[in-house]
Amino acid sequence: MTSIAPTILLVDDDPGCLQATSAHAKLKGCKVITATSFAAASDAAMAHTYDLALVDISLPDGNGLDLIERIALSRHGQAIVLTGYPTVDSAIRTVRLPAADYLVKPIRGEQLEELLDRARASAALRHAEGAREPRCGALIGHSRAMRALFDKIERVAPMDITVLIHGESGTGKELAARAVHELSGRKGRFVAVNCGAVAPELLPSEMFGHERGSFTGAVRDHAGYFEQAEGGTLFLDEFTEMPLALQTHLLRVLEERRVTRVGSHKSQPVDVRVVAACNRVPAEAVDQGLLRQDLYYRLMDFPIRMPALREHPEDIPYIAAHLLDQLNERYETARQFSAEAVARLMAHHWPGNVRELRHVIQRAFVLAEETIEVPASPEAMEAPLRDKTRFDMHVGMSLEEMEKRALLGTLEYFNHDKARTADVLGISLKTIYNKLARYASSDELAHKQ
Repeated sequence: MTSIAPTILLVDDDPGCLQATSAHAKLKGCKVITATSFAAASDAAMAHTYDLALVDISLPDGNGLDLIERIALSRHGQAIVLTGYPTVDSAIRTVRLPAADYLVKPIRGEQLEELLDRARASAALRHAEGAREPRCGALIGHSRAMRALFDKIERVAPMDITVLIHGESGTGKELAARAVHELSGRKGRFVAVNCGAVAPELLPSEMFGHERGSFTGAVRDHAGYFEQAEGGTLFLDEFTEMPLALQTHLLRVLEERRVTRVGSHKSQPVDVRVVAACNRVPAEAVDQGLLRQDLYYRLMDFPIRMPALREHPEDIPYIAAHLLDQLNERYETARQFSAEAVARLMAHHWPGNVRELRHVIQRAFVLAEETIEVPASPEAMEAPLRDKTRFDMHVGMSLEEMEKRALLGTLEYFNHDKARTADVLGISLKTIYNKLARYASSDELAHKQ
């Protein structure tokens, strides 16, 4: 993993402590500058920018606390006061200074490790704030994984090739699809459709359009998604949710570049670039019977896998800084992350990827005054989690309400994967869509009343 090397200032006239601390920091990839006197430390503090300054109080030509008062800490990550002879007076004075901590020598190994982690986070944040982040469309990243992703997008975008984007939820699949469209030079629209959010019986009409009178309720001609995206890009999100019968029609359109509206006997040519996406592994979707093998091979003209955020944590400071910039601009504020907040963001596993990171930053932003802080575990900012494998039932509840809670609860447990929910509950996909439509209409009626 590539990371920005933090710079550390060590000020101590004890050769043993200075050498031991310096050697450990260098072993951890830090750039270390040492000083054994007040004068040398003052010159070093003016000449460089540091992510961490460890300053001993007792120096042969001055007091380390005076040094911390004199140096511009706004240019440095944090200052730590060290002493081998702690006193009440020095502790009280330290509290009044912008020093981060007051430690008694010798520093314990775990203490130093924590300080170096903060320094690394400070270095990453400083670099993120000062550098123009590499990007591709709205995607941001310095890491090898993201640069490889950008290279793939930039290479395939100008070509008239179908693209299949896959990866975990929250990794930015739609952003990647938009980047492909923006770099393609196509003048038409970018049309995005979530195939899992449209009832199966409506998908043919929505996808390919229909003629007036072709079915009950078709009171006028309707241009489908392919026609709407003429000259542009059609993004089919969660396309593995599409019924197998409709996948056959989609394959024919991709092969012939012609579309036939529902209720029509005439086909018409379409100039549309198709980008498909799913959060499943496509080959596994074929094995599970959710994706036709012939359509899989047709969409696999050029596959792009979106890396999970945990695979490139070195990009977290850049993404976090960008998200915070957006919030500051929107609300006309100038809030900043603390180095410890960035360290905690970088240490988190992020099962929800960038989408989860965005939500954590938004909540921290709301709770902050000037400096953005993050709990030791970002999950602590969430509302208490309930056991998703259980549903609340009570005596007297109607069977219909029990059925509704079981269906909605199972959908939530499987991240709204309707196919898996149908399989677990032993019902058809059509039944799920019908029940969801009924629940939605009942909720809308109740809201109007």
